[in-house]
This record gives sequence, structure tokens and C-alpha cells, in this order.
Amino acid sequence: MEPVKLSRLLRPARLWLSSRSLCCSLPHAQRAASRKEELSSRLATGPNLKDFVNPVPASSVPTSIEEDDDAPHYITESPSPAYNKVYFETYGCQMNVNDTEIAWSILQKGGYVRIDSATEADVILLVTCSIREKAEQTIWNRLKQLGNMKRKRCKSQGPLRIGILGCMAERLKEEILQREKMVDILAGPDAYRDLPRLLSVAETGQQAANVLLSLDETYADVMPVQTSSNSVSSFVSIMRGCNNMCTYCIVPFTRGRERSRPVHSILEEVKMLSSQGIKEVTLLGQNVNSYLDTSSLQFPTTNASHLSRGFSTIYKPREGGLRFVDLLDQVSSVDPEMRIRFTSPHPKDFPDEVLHLIRERHNICKQIHIPAQSGSDRVLEAMRRGYTRGAYLDLVQNIREHIPGLLHLPVMFVCLEIDPYTTNDYTDLGDAYNIQ
Repeated sequence: MEPVKLSRLLRPARLWLSSRSLCCSLPHAQRAASRKEELSSRLATGPNLKDFVNPVPASSVPTSIEEDDDAPHYITESPSPAYNKVYFETYGCQMNVNDTEIAWSILQKGGYVRIDSATEADVILLVTCSIREKAEQTIWNRLKQLGNMKRKRCKSQGPLRIGILGCMAERLKEEILQREKMVDILAGPDAYRDLPRLLSVAETGQQAANVLLSLDETYADVMPVQTSSNSVSSFVSIMRGCNNMCTYCIVPFTRGRERSRPVHSILEEVKMLSSQGIKEVTLLGQNVNSYLDTSSLQFPTTNASHLSRGFSTIYKPREGGLRFVDLLDQVSSVDPEMRIRFTSPHPKDFPDEVLHLIRERHNICKQIHIPAQSGSDRVLEAMRRGYTRGAYLDLVQNIREHIPGLLHLPVMFVCLEIDPYTTNDYTDLGDAYNIQ
């Protein structure tokens, strides 16, 4: 084989270097001028400022948009469920009654039909309570009954789906799914909007759950559907959750942090109820009189205290916004013939202006529920209630002075296990019963 000369191998490199040197030999100013000329020509032929500022002529806007027959399934209207008869059972407090109305409003828009018979239902939803152990035990017993009903169900009726809603779903989510295989869906208090999707998943034979708590969910845009057409009274939820963190209470863990529904949404519902002939409305909240609407910037910020004298909180007081007294003022003005009540308040949130309004408005019922929880300072401190026995008694006296015609002042006590209970604790608790 003839050896390859080194000059032949280096020839391509020489040619590349010669072309490179020719390019680089152009003066720098000439290359810059060439680039500037090219940029100027692009600007001259491109859009100018008027193209961005002037409005588009109406004639150039299409009057209709052609529908795509191949639209993705996730933007098409969801079909009505095949097995759409739903039955509700409600346990616990008034808030659960209102939650039932909210859940039913959402499912009604999803194509479901509500019936009054569990044996004929395709979906059975239990709105549950976790405040007391007895309430939870009631649900466990009911689930056994529903499990037997599900196993014996005739195939011609289609599958029966069972759902747990509310506080028990939030607190015992894992235990429910593991212990009760008959349960198909779980939805926490802040997940009712997700019920149609959860039920769709359950139709495939899978268990579905959403127990995420929210910092802003109030269902303000969901108009509850009345469960009883013959009732002359109704509940209106104004806030959800609680920030007090009392040591014996599970509400902050099952209902989440406090958040308040906007005033305009509440007034809209109250006006609707008035037009339907409702004669009495009860404003609902886990800590109803700590209501604070900060949804609008028009509400001024203030440093004034809004706590009852002698009371404190474990959290930093919130400033600005519309407070409970502002809401109560507007709600009671909607219909002078409609009676207004509220529950359940905390004794720390009874400033004098609330008491003045209750006294002056004839349609605000002269009945105030004030949970005492204990008559012992030591027990109250262990409960993390933020007040003493003396402060509570002063509040009761202040209420009686501001509202002379007060008809009833119910109180509530909780038996907290502390070790050990002293004779003074029992004596103070017994004395507290005499405040009524």
C-alpha cells in the first residue's frame, strides 16, 4: 500500500483556515454596519406600536366558534350517573344539617335525585360527627347494618355505594377504609365539591377519598337546598373551623382553621329564605361570634380590641374587616319580621357593641348560649379556655345589665380528666351551676 503523504492530510485544514482568515479580514465597523442594516429592515417591515394599541375591528372578530367533534373528554359535559338515587343520614350538630344541604345542592347539579328510603337508594351518605365517642359508635353500628344491606342487595338494583362525610371521615379516614371494606367514599368537611368525582371513581369498584382541609373553603357560592319543605326555620352557615385549640376539643383537627363567608353571600341567602317564607334563621359557626370578613379592601384596619373584658386568646388578634356585630346588624335588617339566632359562640367574643345590638333589635332573639365548660380556674387553664371563673361571671353580669329582658342564659360544662381533681375543683364546679 502506497504511504499517504502528510501534505494531503493537512490540505483540508489549510483550506478551512484560509476561508476563516478571509472572513475575519473584513473590518469590524463594516460587520457592525451590516448587522445594523439588517435589524433596521426587520423593524421597518414588522408590527409597530399602533398594532398593539388600536382596537381590533369588529368585522375581523369571528362571530362564532366552530365546535370540535373530537373535544377531549375532560372538557365535555359529564353525563348523568347511571345509578343516581341518593339517600342522606345526618348525625350530630346543626352544622352537619347545613353540610347536608350543601352536599345535596352539589349532587343535585351533578344529576342525582334525592329519595327518602335507604333500601331504594343507589348511594347512601352518612354525614357524621366526631365530637363524642358515642356519636362515632353509632356510626360504626350503622355501617354494619349497611354492610349487610349491601351484601344482600339484588343484582337487578345495581351496586350500592356507601359514603362517610364530615368529621368522622376527617378523623378516622385510614381506620374506616381498612376496617369497613363496604365503604366506597370518604369526604371531609371541605371536600363536598369533589363528591361527584368521588362517586364516579366508586362506580369503577375502587375506594375514593378526599379529606384535605382548606384555608379558604366556605362554600360561599353554593346555595344550600332546604331538606324540609315544611319548615319555617333554617340554618345559615357564616363561618367554618376554629382557632381556639382547646385541649379537649377535636374541632380544629376535623374542621380546620377559622375562615368566614363573605357578608354579601350570607345576605343573599337570608333574602332568599325570607322570600320563601322562612320566619327564623340561625347563624351557624363553630365559633360563630368570632366572624371576620376580610374579603374586601374597603374594610378599614383597626387596632381596637374586640374581646370580652378579662378574656384572652392563644393566637394573635386579627385586625380589620367586618366583624360579627356588623354582620348581625345587616342580617337583622333584611326582614324585620324574621327572628335571628346564632350558635355556637365563645364567651371571649362578646364585646359590648354586640350586646347593645341584641338589646336594640327586636327580631334578634333574647337568648344567648355561653359555654362555661368549668367553674374551676385550674381546670379552665388545663382546658386552655383563656379566661377564669371570675371573668366568666363578670361577663354573665354584664350581659344581664345590657339585656334586661334576657329570657334564657343556657350554659354548658365539660368534664375534663385532670389528675387529680381537688375538693375545690368540685366545689367551684358546683357553684358555677348557680349562675343561671
